[in-house]
Order: sequence, then C-alpha cells, then structure tokens
Amino acid sequence: MHPNPVYRQETAERNLAFARDRGFGALAVNGPDGPLLSHVPFVLGDGFAEMHLVRSNPIARALGAPVPALLAVSGPDGYVSPDWYGLADQVPTWNYVAVHLRGTLHLLTGDALRGHLDRLSATFENRIAGKAPWLVDKVDGEALDRLMRMIVPCRFDIASIEGTWKLGQNKPGSARTGAAEGMEAAGIGAEVSVLARLMRESLA
Repeated sequence: MHPNPVYRQETAERNLAFARDRGFGALAVNGPDGPLLSHVPFVLGDGFAEMHLVRSNPIARALGAPVPALLAVSGPDGYVSPDWYGLADQVPTWNYVAVHLRGTLHLLTGDALRGHLDRLSATFENRIAGKAPWLVDKVDGEALDRLMRMIVPCRFDIASIEGTWKLGQNKPGSARTGAAEGMEAAGIGAEVSVLARLMRESLA
C-alpha cells in the first residue's frame, strides 16, 4: 500500500464499510514454497470475516493450524494523465482505493459450512432489486451434500485494518477537479467514473 500518510486518513469504520460493500478480495498466506493467494467472496462480521475455499485449494491444505493472513480488498482504480491537472511539470500516476485486513485464518469444522453459505448468499441476493432472494434450500439435498463436500469453511479474525484512498490529495483542489473531469471525459469505464466521484467527494 502507498506509504504516504495523506492517502491513509480514512477511519477504520469507513475502511471496513468499504470492504463489506465489496465483499470480494485476495486472501494471502505464506506457504512452504512461497506466498499463496486466492480470490474469495466473504462476509464481514464483528471483528472477523467468514469465507470458504475449495478443499483442494493450497491455502486450505496449509490450514492444519491457524496461520497469519492478509485479505486485500481492491476498489476502483484508474490512470491519471498529467495533462488533466492544468499544472506544469507533472507526471502520470494511478489513483485507487484499497483496504488491507491483517489477521489470523482458521479452518472451521464442517458443521459451520451451511450457515456460512446461507449468510453469504443472503448478503448478495438481498442487494438485487426486483426478485425474491435465491435460497440454498432450492438445491436438491443430495446435490448440495456433494457440492458441500468440495469446500471448507474458514474464519479470518481481523487484527489490523489499513486503507489507502489515493485520490490526488497531494494536489491543489483545482488540479484534483481537473483530473476527475478528465477521467470522466475519457470514457474509460464505469469503474473510473466511480473513482472520479470519490475524487470529488474527497475535496469536501
């Protein structure tokens, strides 16, 4: 994460809210032969995240005992052209939002899996407007048992929270506005439009 403290002034509450809204991140642990990384959906609880891994995942295989882990949650990001600042002697950069949660990853017993799957699906189904939420109960019992044997539940106890919101805070307000306008005019995509909105909000 960027070490400049000007980009790291958001509260733990906002960083957690960001991670909760995203609900997807990169889970990393140290393996016997080097770093192990897996991309996982998750649900945040009070001081922890719950998730599951495919049983054959190298991280799951490394969980004979609890291990230190990092859950990195990335948000919108985008290239910033120096032409957009309206200032001389500028260089290109990349703006982004990211939250890192550090803690300990535990393998849970199988009886925790069904409750986790219910909470996970409910979290994201309830965000979809205009339809009744999908329920795990809709899956045939034998098919569900077969699928559940392929995955294992995990709990990630959060020890520390770090967030980088690199939105041009080291530039004058007019330059930051110009960069946000340039991003939107470039039509690079919806994600960059969200980033431009965050850049404007950071001026308030």
